[in-house]
Amino acid sequence: MIPEPIRAQLDAIHIEPGRPLIISDADEVLFAFMAGLETYLQGEGLSFDFSSFAITGNVKDSDGRALDQAAVRTHLGTFFERHTGELHPVDGAAEALAELSEEAQVVVLSNIPLARRAARASALARHGMDYPLIANEGAKGPAVSALFARARAPAVFIDDIPHNHASVREHADDVHRLHFVADTRLAKLIPKADDSHARADTWPEARPIIERHLFGG
Repeated sequence: MIPEPIRAQLDAIHIEPGRPLIISDADEVLFAFMAGLETYLQGEGLSFDFSSFAITGNVKDSDGRALDQAAVRTHLGTFFERHTGELHPVDGAAEALAELSEEAQVVVLSNIPLARRAARASALARHGMDYPLIANEGAKGPAVSALFARARAPAVFIDDIPHNHASVREHADDVHRLHFVADTRLAKLIPKADDSHARADTWPEARPIIERHLFGG
């Protein structure tokens, strides 16, 4: 069920049994993905229309025409190739995780091309978030389930995409699911994910939710 490249990354990281676990997405949780993408698109003579919580259909040319899915995928690939290491961190992310990691272990589970894993890991370390990183592909439930089974302790999953919460609910329902969308423009376009337990869009909001579930505080 878990592709070999992802399985190999899972096997390579140490998970301490019995220690609370935080599994965090990167884009729009730890890094300001949309702000970076917008800057890239502007450099390509394109724009992003914040009409819905989706990328396809909202990337538009100078005449206001939406790019098709294939063109959007090409631009996303180019964006990750050129700018993965340049994204700015979300306010408060590094500080909150540093304090939470005194009692919990942290894993970053990011849907990013495997070829960009090193650039993402470098950016995480540079911004004070040097935690184990898994470059995932597709639904996140299977990887979360594997990590949770090894931790055998309370766990929190943090992500901006609703279908990732649905996947984690399917594969690891005992993991507490926190819906987090850092970009305020995107956050306004989508309600709390149906399959999440809670919603917080800033780290000062998120931290007490995480603490209550992991430590009972």
